[in-house]
Amino acid sequence: MTQETALSILKTGANVFLTGEPGSGKTHVVNCFIAHLRKHSIEPAITASTGIAATHLGGMTVHSWSGIGIKKELSPSDIKRISSNKNISARIKKTHTLIIDEISMLDGKTLIAIDRVCKEVRGSAVPFGGIQIVLVGDFFQLPPVVSRNDSTMTTLFENESAQFAFDSSAWTLAEFSVCYLSEQHRQSEKDFLELLSAIRSDSVSKEHRECLNQRLVTLSSRDANITKLFTHNEDVDRINSIELGKIDGELKSFDMEESGNDVLIKHLKRGCLSPERLELKLKSVVMFTKNNSKLGFVNGTLGTITNFDKESGFPVVRTREGKVIVAGPMEWSIEENGEAVASIKQVPLRLAWAMTVHKSQGMSLDAAFVDLGGAFVEGQGYVALSRVRKLDGLFLASYNDKSLTVHPLVKAKDSDFQQASGELEIDFFKLPKENLEKIQNDFIKSCGGKSASTPASTSKAYSVETIRTKHSNAYSPWGKEEEQILLRHYGDGKKIKEIACLMGRQPGAIRSRLNKLGEL
Repeated sequence: MTQETALSILKTGANVFLTGEPGSGKTHVVNCFIAHLRKHSIEPAITASTGIAATHLGGMTVHSWSGIGIKKELSPSDIKRISSNKNISARIKKTHTLIIDEISMLDGKTLIAIDRVCKEVRGSAVPFGGIQIVLVGDFFQLPPVVSRNDSTMTTLFENESAQFAFDSSAWTLAEFSVCYLSEQHRQSEKDFLELLSAIRSDSVSKEHRECLNQRLVTLSSRDANITKLFTHNEDVDRINSIELGKIDGELKSFDMEESGNDVLIKHLKRGCLSPERLELKLKSVVMFTKNNSKLGFVNGTLGTITNFDKESGFPVVRTREGKVIVAGPMEWSIEENGEAVASIKQVPLRLAWAMTVHKSQGMSLDAAFVDLGGAFVEGQGYVALSRVRKLDGLFLASYNDKSLTVHPLVKAKDSDFQQASGELEIDFFKLPKENLEKIQNDFIKSCGGKSASTPASTSKAYSVETIRTKHSNAYSPWGKEEEQILLRHYGDGKKIKEIACLMGRQPGAIRSRLNKLGEL
């Protein structure tokens, strides 16, 4: 599907899952949609599943937006407490469109919790209380971290065990329109994109491995300031300790405070990215580990220690955006019936010369030193490699076979997504232009936006005839003979784009048909 088609579908107010490979333009489409809404005086809620991704979008985590915090499951008292919060309630009630980026990192239980809160606050039984939900991301990224043995949390949904958001009841009932972007906009990086596509399709060849081998280097050969990604926390801690030791000057230590139930405290510590003893020096590279909208940082904001406050002694951080922040202690807690039963308090920072691949998701880097020799989860290699914008910005220490694999459930589901997107695109082009414009204008009206008579967009008009000037057979019915030609081309090893050109169809249509024929 093209970016223009996906944008037009978003403007109808439909719930949308926007996906596609790196470089397909997901962020561009979302930004265009945000601009469209704001043009009509509609302010969308812009969120993400992680702090780093939220930073890139200029929004907040969906956990903060919805008020669920660190909890994945909510008891009736939790829902009542959240819905009675004036700020959260007002925020949810005024929202017409909720955008959640990096959806792959959000597990099914958390999506259900968000759905429940929206329904309660808005007093509506329809999915998400009637808010348009736009999920953005790529499930070939790392899956969410799910605790399978956590008996300390009260659950309202004992039968809901979905790891991925797409397996949750909230996803099913919301009836998302799948917009799978098929165009690529990094043509200068053809070899890199082919490598990433090969990992997605589980078809890594000798040539692809040779491409990786050409990027193998040693850590000592690289600038110490380059971002370093590792698969294990031990390696991250080791590198950060080494870099800290290279700095002359006084070492400042900050110890974590704790109170409450010991078992729950252990749970909090596992989820807290700040260490129990935080050691810093001037010029330390750090990352914030918690959100604070008033002070202007989120979980994932990067910066450097420039001073220690004279009065409090707490570290002063200059972020990469130039903001200066005194990082005082913050609290992580677990509540039951409105009361904290366990809490920890620490300066919300950690050293960040190196970070885990898991924490890097959502980042986009000009260059990175990556060690995938210890990869142990499907998707780790794909995430790490796709963080780098260009192949010549990749400096690889090592890799193993696991790093070149993806989750089998995701690979199977991705075929379903491609087919659903192809079918949606066909139906979309059957819709008369005047009907489409009415639906889009009606959505603006329902959100209380500016008059529908205001031109909604300067984007191109859509028609099958226009598309066929570039793809002569676009949206024509498939015949058995043409399917045989398609299978022959694919069997000969031709790329999808090449087949599309030969057959006068769009790449998305080729993928959809191959999927339907059981070839993808």
